[in-house]
Amino acid sequence: MKEENEEYIKKEEAADKENVTADSQENVKEEGEAENAASSNGTDNNKEEEEQDPLTAAKEEIEQLKDKYLRSVAEFDNYRKRTLKEKAELILNGSEKAIQAILPVIDDMERAIANAEKTEDVAVLKEGMELIYQKTNKIMESLGVKKIDTEDADFDTNFHEAVAMVPGMGDEKKGKVLDCVQTGYTLNDKVIRHAKVAVGQ
Repeated sequence: MKEENEEYIKKEEAADKENVTADSQENVKEEGEAENAASSNGTDNNKEEEEQDPLTAAKEEIEQLKDKYLRSVAEFDNYRKRTLKEKAELILNGSEKAIQAILPVIDDMERAIANAEKTEDVAVLKEGMELIYQKTNKIMESLGVKKIDTEDADFDTNFHEAVAMVPGMGDEKKGKVLDCVQTGYTLNDKVIRHAKVAVGQ
């Protein structure tokens, strides 16, 4: 009887151990599933963040490009306004340099007129006029203005305008400039007034 009781007690203890082990395994399993679920949720959240990051980056890039574009447009508009202003000033005051260069000639002419009233010496007046003429030519050359050469020159429609055709001058004078009626000028190699000439025919 005693042996039966001991064997019964051992069986009960073994059953209790099995139940405890089973409960422990279930708890471990549940904990593992919970951890897996948590890690799965974390992964999903990371995926969502990764999906949102490119969109956010794209929006930021768009804002940067928009800002850069607006700045460029503003800078170009300022440049355009400044250029128009400078162009208008150039048109209005473009002749300032030429006028400043000619003013000394006007001063000389005024002095010559004043001196002409004090003297009757023609030679003195002629010398004064020649000096003023030479000074004027130097000023014009400094501004890029040059005379068109007509002496013994071939007639050239690019530089000359024929106002008279003189026949019977012989083959040597045919097509040659015989006389200059009005002097022509170039400004920086551009013809601003053709020389009016008489041409041999």
